[in-house]
Amino acid sequence: MESLNHIVTASGRRIALKFQPGEGPTVVWLGGFKSDMASTKASFITEWGKNAGRATLRFDYSGHGESEGRFEDGTISHWLEDALTVVRAHAGEAPILVGSSMGGWISLLAARILAAEGRTLSGLVLIAPAADFTEDLMWKRFTPAQKKAIEKHGVYRHPSEYSDEPTPITRALILDGRNHLILGAPFKVGAPVRILQGMQDPDVPWKHTMTLVEHLAEDDVVVGLIKDGDHRLSRPEDLDRLIAAIEAVGK
Repeated sequence: MESLNHIVTASGRRIALKFQPGEGPTVVWLGGFKSDMASTKASFITEWGKNAGRATLRFDYSGHGESEGRFEDGTISHWLEDALTVVRAHAGEAPILVGSSMGGWISLLAARILAAEGRTLSGLVLIAPAADFTEDLMWKRFTPAQKKAIEKHGVYRHPSEYSDEPTPITRALILDGRNHLILGAPFKVGAPVRILQGMQDPDVPWKHTMTLVEHLAEDDVVVGLIKDGDHRLSRPEDLDRLIAAIEAVGK
């Protein structure tokens, strides 16, 4: 049975997580920007794990869902530390990292760090991976007025199609994101990578994902382009594709 627990990072952030014991490599869910572990895809993976007897692990970044903190205080550094803290403590040997949108970027960053520590991953499954999104998909797309608001006031509140509340985009988030950019040169994660990408995704264009693939030159990478898929990829057929990708990298 899945149980709710908490863990405190080295920086003092209290992170909520849910672990479900089972066989095989632990499947770790890393959610997207302003998403949480109660999302459709995270819940579907947990239910699949329950029925298949597979170990699953999901958590909320600080400022998200059931974890403590304010969303606007978060940065990529904070959320990467949250993810690494949970994975190191609870994911066991050779986990599978499943990252959606921002979680895809964090999964790639975490994979490189874990590899440098000598930890093996069974694989990565990435859904619309938003690598370098703070720079390429936010800052470079912002108007001069939006950039000025961030520079002058430290925050710009961006209208969201997923919520009635605007999303705060802070100067700290943009500046910190520049410390974690990965699309400047080829890199290796050392594990099989499976990517699901909707071709009708307005938030993470499929061409952005193909740029990521070009940078993963030494890894085993398979991309599934879904012609009518959006950013969420939460339809029944999309969820089936997600489980198939997880099973492909770690049975």
